[in-house]
Amino acid sequence: MLRPLSAEQLSVKISRQDLNFADTSALIHQSTNGQLDQAWIGQLAAQNAAQYGLSLPYAGFHLLVLGDEGSGRTSLMLDAMRQAASKRSPANDLVLLHDFSSAEKPLALKVGTGQGASLRAEMDAFVRCLVRNVPSLLGDAPTAEEFSASKKINAVDKKLSESIKGEVLNLIDERLAKLESVASGCVVDFDLIKAYLGSLKQDLLDNIEVFQPNADGDNLLEGFLSRYRVNLLVDNRTNLHAAPVIYDADPSFQSLFGGYEGGAEAGATADFMRLRAGNVLRAHGGMLMLHLRDILADQQNGSQILEKLHRVLRNCSIQIEESSGTSSQNSASHFAPEALPVEFKLVLIATRDEYYELYDEKPDFAQFFKIKVDFSDYFAANQNHHIQLGHFVSSQCEQFKLKHFTADAVAQLVWVMQRKIDDQHRISTNFSLLQSLVLESAAIAQMHDHDLVQVGDVTEMLAARQLRYQQPEQQLRESILDGELMINVTGRAVGQINGLTHIDVGDAYFGSPVRISARCYAGKEGVINIDREVEMTGPNHDKGLMILRSWLSANFAQLSPLALTASLVFEQEYHGVEGDSASCAELFALLSALSGLSLPQGIAVTGALNQHGEVMPIGGVNEKIEGFFRLCHHEGLDGTQGVIIPSRNQHHLMLEQAVIDAVESGQFHIYTIDNVLDGAAFLTDLASSETNHDLTGDMESVENLLTRVQATLERFQQDYKNNLSDKA
Repeated sequence: MLRPLSAEQLSVKISRQDLNFADTSALIHQSTNGQLDQAWIGQLAAQNAAQYGLSLPYAGFHLLVLGDEGSGRTSLMLDAMRQAASKRSPANDLVLLHDFSSAEKPLALKVGTGQGASLRAEMDAFVRCLVRNVPSLLGDAPTAEEFSASKKINAVDKKLSESIKGEVLNLIDERLAKLESVASGCVVDFDLIKAYLGSLKQDLLDNIEVFQPNADGDNLLEGFLSRYRVNLLVDNRTNLHAAPVIYDADPSFQSLFGGYEGGAEAGATADFMRLRAGNVLRAHGGMLMLHLRDILADQQNGSQILEKLHRVLRNCSIQIEESSGTSSQNSASHFAPEALPVEFKLVLIATRDEYYELYDEKPDFAQFFKIKVDFSDYFAANQNHHIQLGHFVSSQCEQFKLKHFTADAVAQLVWVMQRKIDDQHRISTNFSLLQSLVLESAAIAQMHDHDLVQVGDVTEMLAARQLRYQQPEQQLRESILDGELMINVTGRAVGQINGLTHIDVGDAYFGSPVRISARCYAGKEGVINIDREVEMTGPNHDKGLMILRSWLSANFAQLSPLALTASLVFEQEYHGVEGDSASCAELFALLSALSGLSLPQGIAVTGALNQHGEVMPIGGVNEKIEGFFRLCHHEGLDGTQGVIIPSRNQHHLMLEQAVIDAVESGQFHIYTIDNVLDGAAFLTDLASSETNHDLTGDMESVENLLTRVQATLERFQQDYKNNLSDKA
């Protein structure tokens, strides 16, 4: 059945009484029904999954966060990670020390949280003390040149008996005792540091000659003494009371996994001192957030990053490798430190398409993400959520020091968020958009010196946004008004109808009519779409055309095979056609051409068709209606114009006030249909006239239409047979 819609059915109206506040300043100190964070509006399932996944202490339970940009997935997850980290023990610092028995395998030493810097500072002080005091204590000890292979033992023995066993040895013991005292208060494995200090003392005594002056000056001494320094690999001084939470917003191979520090001085530095930790190691004991898109966008190293990350998650350890950009001349090829144990929770942010593509290509990597946090694109439009959005607006006003919003202004913002997803029953979760709307509306209120942001400020902001993006639509509309594009919105025509298209031009999208025409004659080629024949259509449109053919054959099966050749074309369309939303309009044009009944040009049609003649919903319904309305408004509304849409699109209607006012005054009409025959009967009804649009296509009209089509097809069949006989 064809149904005309009333003005009340074309959008939703949110009452300020439903919001239960006068303005958002009243919401500053109110609670939010015990929710963890007001920003998790409508995301209860995602919130519960995030809290559950972050609380699991087991390895391998990493989190995959799915959602579109602007849904708050990053900021909300960071907040949740910080809250979870506050309940965990802080992570230890990690330092590397020279291993005197195996120089290529440095010692990894855990140090109390934030105390690695103290150990490093004390070791630096120890080295400076040696450099400052040992040479003077050695006095006239043999020079480095005198320590030849044949004389070294005797010279050292002599010096040991005279100096090292005296003041030098006392100095080393004194400083090592202080080092041991500092280490006892911060090192987790004290036995390891005690053994290390013993080895350090012996190494000093074995190499005491390096403190003698030589031709190379201090460079040789500094290069040797670097083995006694501490490489503070992970420093948690900023995370003294919680586990680390790291967000790598620009991940690279080196930023994630660390590497070797190069440079001109690298040759004079101990190899283990050149190692630098990446964010994976810094996140040990805590959490790390990454965006999958950032990794995939790295065309040079993206696949290597994923492969390395896979090994880290599998082995629960990380091997710091030398990056390709490090000069091999400054590195010791034999230096190969042991893999370092690492335990952290990875939070990977992705869109659904990005994740499913990754799952297809690397299913073994995807298996590590056992906790899925799925951010919904929308949530239910109800009073509770309306009030929560008011709380969100209030928090934005406080955060950015903005003027607060009246209840009517908040109601208008909620309407925009419903319009964003074209739904009378749901609200978009694109909080990035909502934040932008709040900031722009507040700026306009500031310009007008209003105490509060009024609904008029929001309306003015929306009009300004539309004005900034209307140029493509305006140019197209002017082409129609100037007669360059042949579109009629008055009168009637046979085999011709206005379809509705949805046009995306970058960040601008709008609806516009397109003329669809049909011609029929006797033949055997069936229904031909000229745009398809010249390869200007996409697969979805071609599917719709084949369904149209199927419907036509099924409804006139007694004439099968049909002796018909019919051509359909989107006139003056040169950029290609995609989608099946024009299949109803194509069928109406075809039935008009077959029956000889005219169609009103002031009624535009959109809707997809299935094989049973049912009309299926389409996208962009609001833009399509408004685009046609604006054209009719410029041409002059005469009370005959309107659109036909699928009845299943009725709850998607969130139309502008200008369209609603025109419908209320009877200047414009919006009809819904369930079956294609309802629309065809209404449009081709013999009793219809330019001024009568209240008819609803009853069974008599349907039978009249089908009878006329049947008669034409029978005539075509007879003409085709006659042509064959003449040729024979």
